Amino acid sequence: MTRALVLPSLADLSESLRVVSIPMRVRFRGITVREVGVIRGPAGCGEFGPFLEYRPDEAARWLAAAVESAYAGWPAPVRDTIPVNATVPAVPGAEVASVVARFDGCATAKVKVAERGQALADDLDRVAAVRDVMGPAARIRVDANGGWSVKEAVAALAALAVYGLEYAEQPCPTVEELREVRIRLARRGVDVLVAADESIRKASDPVEVARREAADLIVVKVAPLGGVRAALRVVAECGLPAVVSSALDTSVGMAAGVALASALPDLPHACGLGTVALLEGDVARRPLVPAGGMLRRVDADRLEVDAELLERYAAPPDRVGWWHERLADTYAALSVGRHTVQP
Repeated sequence: MTRALVLPSLADLSESLRVVSIPMRVRFRGITVREVGVIRGPAGCGEFGPFLEYRPDEAARWLAAAVESAYAGWPAPVRDTIPVNATVPAVPGAEVASVVARFDGCATAKVKVAERGQALADDLDRVAAVRDVMGPAARIRVDANGGWSVKEAVAALAALAVYGLEYAEQPCPTVEELREVRIRLARRGVDVLVAADESIRKASDPVEVARREAADLIVVKVAPLGGVRAALRVVAECGLPAVVSSALDTSVGMAAGVALASALPDLPHACGLGTVALLEGDVARRPLVPAGGMLRRVDADRLEVDAELLERYAAPPDRVGWWHERLADTYAALSVGRHTVQP
């Protein structure tokens, strides 16, 4: 049975909203400071952190996810611990060791490639350094964020495949291009799986990827899909193996990602839920960072969001005002949408 998501009033959300601005340890996808809003409700805290360029209609799913966390909680888990991967931004090879060291015990790494202004040689240098630092048994996956054409993707993945890739995430922007990359890699005998990320979380029809046989697996993120329950439905409808990933969340948002990973029927791959380690600070007294390559599930009402940390990383007044306006615009977009949750 499905029931409509009952939104709290905008006044209630605005009253509880706390906006933080946390510096990044390293530049990540062009971001040096992560701004998010934290709301509190009867079930705990939720994170409202759509990236700054997102329009209200895009941000509406992020607000739905935050409201789910704060007001409804999450489905029952089938596991309590989640294997996670290290995340390596588009840094020079010489900096890889210091980045990997922040992800305690992780045996899988996701490496950013196809960075604007860089060349394939930079990607090869970075992936080679990851393989050298983590050893022959580690799993390495690359993430292009749709930065290649089909021709570039096939050539790059053929070159990178010598390092033993687990999969390539969103090598090209469109579903049709992903499908073509899969076909061309198979014809060339290049054994690299294709994963869809943006083609899931930014799509009006996330299941198109599976229907068009454009990916071998999917990457799902709680906030862009509208919450844990909504993401579970997408995974079920796609019928493909799923990797749960984050969107540069604080521990509040990360807890929702862990809740999703803990509720999936199958979890064949390590999840991209270790990125709190890329932030200089956090809002939780005990940040959700991997220990021994694992994260433990924590209920929203048990995550200790610290008032002192909220104050320490509080955004400047002009940015707080901007986020309150954004919350109002996004609330209006969400109110006219058809966002639902399952009890």
